Amino acid sequence: MNAKNLSLVLNGVLLIAVIILFILFFGLKSKKNANENIQQEDSTAVVQLPIAYVNIDSLLLNYTFAKNANEVLIGKQESSRATLNQKARQLQKEMDEFNRKLENNAFLSRERAEDAHKSILKKQQDLQKLEGNLTQQLMEQQDKMTRQLRDTINAFFKEYNKDGKYELIISNTANDNILFSKQTYDITDDVIVKLNARAK
Repeated sequence: MNAKNLSLVLNGVLLIAVIILFILFFGLKSKKNANENIQQEDSTAVVQLPIAYVNIDSLLLNYTFAKNANEVLIGKQESSRATLNQKARQLQKEMDEFNRKLENNAFLSRERAEDAHKSILKKQQDLQKLEGNLTQQLMEQQDKMTRQLRDTINAFFKEYNKDGKYELIISNTANDNILFSKQTYDITDDVIVKLNARAK
């Protein structure tokens, strides 16, 4: 083998070595980039966003203040209904008695019958007025309790998030606002426990 052939063989071997090094270098680099991307994706998946939500239905069912307020309101409604029913029964008795007397000509005079009729009409008007007043009182009581409940919850969340852990806390009612979420974003149970402890 002469020097020219030897030179050609060595150049060929060097060329093959350079190609192999080229493939190895860029193959390892792309593999490294792929691993870095996977690690970045994994770390992104673990990061929790600074948001949370509270299920309001569950909160109102389990928050002691809300339950007590609701019981007070229901008690007032039942008391109002009982008062109205009692007065309505009494009025019905008087109307039946008036009609019985009218049919049997039991009134001593026409004036007496008219006076009894006016008295019944006045009692009907008074009963309607009482019903309106009781309904208004119940609405005002409900509005007052709703405002108190909202104030206690708003004050609680200022304290609850004083460390700035959350940038956004939203309410969810009967799954109206949130169609899907990881369970880690639902802080309802923790909020109920701390709200009740605070209320004590």
